[in-house]
Amino acid sequence: MSWELQGTGIDREIALARVGGDTELLREIADLFLDDYPKALVELRCAAARGDAKAVERTAHGLKGSVANFGAKAAVDAAFRIESMGRDRKLTEVPQFLQTLEVALAELRPELEAL
Repeated sequence: MSWELQGTGIDREIALARVGGDTELLREIADLFLDDYPKALVELRCAAARGDAKAVERTAHGLKGSVANFGAKAAVDAAFRIESMGRDRKLTEVPQFLQTLEVALAELRPELEAL
């Protein structure tokens, strides 16, 4: 199953609305996210490899919520798909969508670093 990335960047309007227009708070949240998301990707990969659907669902859900703060549609959509796969206990396509999520986050990273 192929899936095209759309909306890979930050939606500044959404991101600022989530923090009440506080750009400093947005920077702090972005810094925390940049530090934490690689660990979540490792956990997703490990959980999928060991067939732990609940951990896949839980980790993808948390990642989805975090990246939603930036209005990054492609990353949110990829995390949601992985979360759904975990919930449905159908993990065969998780590696493919994890790669899509990694690409979306890699494209998002420079924007977050520039905040």
